Amino acid sequence: MKYYYDFHIHSCLSPCGDNDNTPNNIVGMAKISELDVVALTDHNTVENCPAFFEAAKRLGVTAIAGMELTTSEEIHVVFLFENLKQAMDFNDEVKTRRILIKNRVEIFGEQLILDGNDNVIGSEEHLLSNATTISIEECVRLSLKYGGICYPAHIDRDSNSIISVLGTVPRNLGFKCVEFRDKENIESFKEKYDLDGYTFLVDSDSHYLENIRDKEAYIELPDGQYSSETLTKKLLDKLKGV
Repeated sequence: MKYYYDFHIHSCLSPCGDNDNTPNNIVGMAKISELDVVALTDHNTVENCPAFFEAAKRLGVTAIAGMELTTSEEIHVVFLFENLKQAMDFNDEVKTRRILIKNRVEIFGEQLILDGNDNVIGSEEHLLSNATTISIEECVRLSLKYGGICYPAHIDRDSNSIISVLGTVPRNLGFKCVEFRDKENIESFKEKYDLDGYTFLVDSDSHYLENIRDKEAYIELPDGQYSSETLTKKLLDKLKGV
């Protein structure tokens, strides 16, 4: 059975995310786009994931709690977790590793925290998109510590990608997957950067509702009736190579 996904979406909590990217609007657009599974991956935080899970449950979409971490080298890495508790525990650790710079709302946006009905319940006063003190070498270990998986984000981008910073995807870092924004780049990158053996994911990195893509990228699992929790575990296990 094919499960159509988008594992890289930002909400209005990300400084570059549109204020219309509320948890309910994201899930609603995912439903319209006929996606089965979507992950919320705000910059260096998971604070809107509880509201995202509430919205997804109402509309029958499987939600995954995630984060787009900015490493100390300014490389973007997507983290996905089996459940909300693991994500929140990881979030607590990331908070201790953030470099706190006051957010300039007029430049970066409001960084809004919402409840399950899209009401504003707070905001993050410090900029979320800047580098943390977590190095790229720590990422896989940290993802496993909290029961999740991580992979380099948008490796076909000219900025904040592992290739733009390091020039390659070092095998010793332990990643099983890499992410592309444009599936048309997979074959050329596979040959140029020796990417044999990696699982290739294609995500939108959406910061605006209109950027959430219609169903196209998918992962196949054996036929069955899965709860959202079981489906999430099976998808992440497959990405881990379990």
